Formats: sequence, structure tokens, C-alpha cells
Amino acid sequence: MNKFQFKFFLKAAYETILVFLQFFIIILHFFRWEFIPQKQIIQVSPFSYLLGSLMIITSFIILLVAIKDLGRNLSPFPRPIHNSNLVTTGIYRFTRHPMYYSLIFISIGFFITKLSIYYLFLLISLALIIKFKIALEEQYLNNKFKNYFLYKNEVKY
Repeated sequence: MNKFQFKFFLKAAYETILVFLQFFIIILHFFRWEFIPQKQIIQVSPFSYLLGSLMIITSFIILLVAIKDLGRNLSPFPRPIHNSNLVTTGIYRFTRHPMYYSLIFISIGFFITKLSIYYLFLLISLALIIKFKIALEEQYLNNKFKNYFLYKNEVKY
């Protein structure tokens, strides 16, 4: 394996690990583990539960809209698929990464409904993984699409 192949292998492994960790942390939001302390930071009130639930529902709807708008360009990996197009319409007129931001806001919603250290840990972990994934995806999009730089300047987040 030459240096170029090894570098490509490492980048592909990094992408795969990011995707795996992202899905793993998302799945952890839906399971209650008895052996992991669920210590609450403060007591959950009906208002915080309602606020968190509304945030989850709203973010999930935005996630579905983003998936629909992305269409056949959808991939869990940061590397764009081979015959993909740059999507700048629909919800992508307002934000460059609505699916990632929706996942973070869903995680915030879970945290607000539980107010536990466990969900705070999941939120921070997911946000960090998505930050790394966005940085990698931005590199790929910049290299693949000539007009991505203009889109990036026009749509800040």
C-alpha cells in the first residue's frame, strides 16, 4: 500500500467512524440504561418537558423536510455521492446543514425533557461529532462544486 492509498484509507476510516458514532449516539437517546446513572441536574418541570417535546417534534419535521429537499443526494457520509448535485433550494436556502442542526436540536430537546447529565453528555458528544463531520463535508463540497464557495458565503450556517 503506497502513501496515497494509505492516506485515502485513513480518511475513509475516519468518515466511517464519524458516521458510526453519530448513529450510535442518536440510538442512545432512545434507551434507558440501568447501569448508567441518570442523575438529574435539576427537577424536570411540566414546562421544560413541554418545551423539550416541542423542540423534538419541530426539529424532526425540519429533518424530514431537509431529507426530502436533498432527495437522491442523501448520504450518511460526509463525502458527496458520485453523481450528486449541490442543493441550494428549499430549506437549504436558509441553512447549509439542516439535517445536522436538526439532530443537534433533537438532542437538545431530549436533554430539556430529562435534564440529566447522561443526556447532556449525549448532546455534547453528538455536537462534537457533527462539528467534525461538517468540517469534513465542507472540504468535500468545496472541492466538488465550483459554486460552493459562493453558496457558503451567501448561506452562513
